[in-house]
Amino acid sequence: MTKAASRRFKDALFDQFARIGKALASPKRLEMLEVLAQGERTVEALAREIQQSVANTSQHLQVLRSARLVDVRRDGLFAYYRLADDDVFLLWQALRTVGEQRLAEVRELARAYFDGDGSLDTISGPELLERVASGYVVILDVRPGVEYAAGHLPEAVSIPLPELERRLSELPKNMPVVAYCRGPYCVMAYEAVGVLRSSGRAALRLRDGLPDWRAAGRPVQGSARR
Repeated sequence: MTKAASRRFKDALFDQFARIGKALASPKRLEMLEVLAQGERTVEALAREIQQSVANTSQHLQVLRSARLVDVRRDGLFAYYRLADDDVFLLWQALRTVGEQRLAEVRELARAYFDGDGSLDTISGPELLERVASGYVVILDVRPGVEYAAGHLPEAVSIPLPELERRLSELPKNMPVVAYCRGPYCVMAYEAVGVLRSSGRAALRLRDGLPDWRAAGRPVQGSARR
């Protein structure tokens, strides 16, 4: 093979890899990956979730589809989008981890919002499993019901965050509650802990979300499909 042919091969190869980087180079598309990691969505539902117009959301989805990061399932008049496979979530997880390690701004933003060092009042996956084994914990899923149905931690109780205050009576007062949502920067579990503590309950936030829990090989109930 000539040097010119080798050069053309490398240029073409890295151009293809760059398609992935270009698809990820949008805050809204990254947020979409986090939402789709919870379960499939229609364009309309995803647009509401990320607070964008349907037209803008559709354009972002086409970029992600072009890079083979999301797939679509059609059911009659509706199209349901989901992550192409587990590797796409791992890609987002790796990007998130590098950002945490390399960008002081990420750590500062997390510290400012969550207070302390960003890990205050949290519990890890292994620690939660130990508590589950003891039987002395209530696991609370505060994500939307459609995400709970797509997959959830074993024995988790589903109470979406907007319903939590009026449904507090469904949770025992004499057991600690561990709330979780989509991931380490999802604010729903953080806000749920505040509501629970205001009601006199002991509460912690699971450090990671359902996709991280699943990626670690821990058990998940509900549909395995994203």
